[in-house]
Amino acid sequence: MRTVYLDLGPLAHLSGKGVVSGKEMTNTEQFITPDGMGIVVENGCIESIQHSEELREEYGGPLDDKNPSLEVISLHGRAVIPGFVDGHTHLLWAGDRSRELSWKRAGKTYQQISTMGGGIQDTVRSTQQASDDQLLQLGYQRMRTALRSGTTHMEAKSGYGLNTESELRLLEISNELQNMVHLPSLDITWLGAHDIPAGMNSKAYLDEILSDQLPNVLEQGFARSADVFCEPGWFDTEESEQILVASRKGGLELRMHVDEFQDGGGGELAAELNVDSADHSHYTSDETRLSMKDAGVMTGFLPGTPYSMGDKWPDFNHVTELDVPWSIATDFNPNCKILSPTFLGSLLVQRCSVDPLSALLAVTRNPSETTPHPTGKAHGRIEVGAVANFNVLSTPYWESWCLQPAHPPIESTCLNGKLIYH
Repeated sequence: MRTVYLDLGPLAHLSGKGVVSGKEMTNTEQFITPDGMGIVVENGCIESIQHSEELREEYGGPLDDKNPSLEVISLHGRAVIPGFVDGHTHLLWAGDRSRELSWKRAGKTYQQISTMGGGIQDTVRSTQQASDDQLLQLGYQRMRTALRSGTTHMEAKSGYGLNTESELRLLEISNELQNMVHLPSLDITWLGAHDIPAGMNSKAYLDEILSDQLPNVLEQGFARSADVFCEPGWFDTEESEQILVASRKGGLELRMHVDEFQDGGGGELAAELNVDSADHSHYTSDETRLSMKDAGVMTGFLPGTPYSMGDKWPDFNHVTELDVPWSIATDFNPNCKILSPTFLGSLLVQRCSVDPLSALLAVTRNPSETTPHPTGKAHGRIEVGAVANFNVLSTPYWESWCLQPAHPPIESTCLNGKLIYH
């Protein structure tokens, strides 16, 4: 089946190789094509991008039904942007931690809430009690919500099991979701080092991770990457390094949670180990950000988390001035129930004065480099040979992608070549 999309409005194609940083992130002439282009999609990939008039001559107009294997669709001047790549989510968990809102308002810190029975351990208990079917349904519903928000690819972490059996179960359910149709594709990450289980000390759990959990994760084969919550009070840099080095030896790619609450040295370790993405990176120093850049590490900002926690945002524009590549992701989790990249775009553009093209690159092309598509093809951009993942906006202006925080300004999403109307 070949589908031809005609009469596009502005096309934010964001094409090219590698990550984008610095002044290039604001170059609209480089990344935006004016009205009138068309896209030909075949077998889930983009076959060609030409002017609509050329394609109309070749394939006919929207009402041409002479060829049953050809569909021609006019977008009537609506703007088109790439599908969003959500490079950091905690997809599978059960329970509800809404009561923690009152504790936060009372001035309790994240660590204090944990000692009061909240935090990660609360979710671990609820998740372990949930059935496989319940977790599968929760994951499915969340992925459908993400798709409605324009997300075509997601990273999904385990981490709410904290023992071998439960972590393997979360990875297996993630793999079941990966194989379902009409959902965003998944990039699966093992995050056994998310917290220390209740009743264990850090040394005992570290031994369990290295001697039992990691070998079983490798044997199972569903996780592509390993992640560690490297933060004072959770896993220090020495413990994190042991887990990450062992994971790499086992063939896993590496990601990290770093410097969310303070500069705890996580960013420096990320640079030393050349991990793919160092996320949160809220309090990472400029010197370390530059070291991360030199090591090929993506600075992965999660702006929904400080929004949910009542904290300030990092200075995104300053990082752009440093010419450091950065991305954004939702960090969907029990404490940050956000699945909308368009909401994150609104936070950056309307509250942090970030250029709308910079924000768009940060949630499409840049995270696609650290969160690859399962086909191995390019995504997060609209170019010949890439996966046909793109969003048709409800307006003729590409900038509208980040101006409706309450509901996504997306009329339809092309997911792996199939147009899904919202």
